[in-house]
Amino acid sequence: MKNQRIIGILLALIGGSLWGLNGTVSQYLFQHQGIDVNWFVTARLIGAGIILLAIQCIRKKPIFTVWKNAKFRWQLLLFSIVGMLGVQYSYMASISYGNSAVATLLQYLAPIFIVFYLIMTKQQPFLKLDALLIIATLFGSWLLLTDGQIGSFSVSTSAIIWGIISALTLAFYTLYAKTLLAHFSALVVIGWAMLIAGLVMNFIHPIWTVESSLFNINTNIALFFTIFFGTAIAFWFFFQSVGYLSAKETVLLGTVEPLMAILSSVIWLALPFSWIQAIGAAFILGVVLIISLIPKKTTL
Repeated sequence: MKNQRIIGILLALIGGSLWGLNGTVSQYLFQHQGIDVNWFVTARLIGAGIILLAIQCIRKKPIFTVWKNAKFRWQLLLFSIVGMLGVQYSYMASISYGNSAVATLLQYLAPIFIVFYLIMTKQQPFLKLDALLIIATLFGSWLLLTDGQIGSFSVSTSAIIWGIISALTLAFYTLYAKTLLAHFSALVVIGWAMLIAGLVMNFIHPIWTVESSLFNINTNIALFFTIFFGTAIAFWFFFQSVGYLSAKETVLLGTVEPLMAILSSVIWLALPFSWIQAIGAAFILGVVLIISLIPKKTTL
């Protein structure tokens, strides 16, 4: 039992760290290697989707059962196009216009949108604690995006808009995926969703339409990392960790993602990140942890 828990912790830490590094490597590809974000999203989703489904086949697990029921087929298609493609494209667009640290932290606003949805649909009451969490999130976001300077932003407006869209689509992604994940393996659901999303994106920007002169050894290594390690392996490891750990432990360990995104951006890409922005990040991550860890019926 103890060994299994250690395995779960390692899987969650590695998966979350790879996600965080993935954002920074993606930023490097967009801003230093000239890779187009549309082509990148197409290639990344198709590549990672094929890898995840291949892993499932290697494990001798079925991958086509999700297609045998009409209800699940339509759910998977909607989840793939609105959820997977929506969150992946908006997140990458936010990185391309800004940086991976801010994009990742903006995406972590998703739990607040989930709380709003649950309150609006009367699935949970509006508590005083909810009001405090919303205020804390808004304050943390203001510090992160303005560096404490009234009337100015530390990143472009486009990066902020796409970051908020990524949080909204992640909220949908999280809520809508529950039914599918209750009936099918996470590898199957995520693998097909990525592949379908990539194929849809291929109509917008075909994978074969790319400037070959942009590719060099650094570009190829970065692309391999983002598709194989930063996406496929990261998803696989993190979802595998759920089988060894409690939900609370998984959430706690998952916060390594934005921390890794910030550290790698500051160290590798020399991203300016002030102590005021760090306080803003702490507010956002603190709210995420509170929402995820407190009992649902907690009142204040």
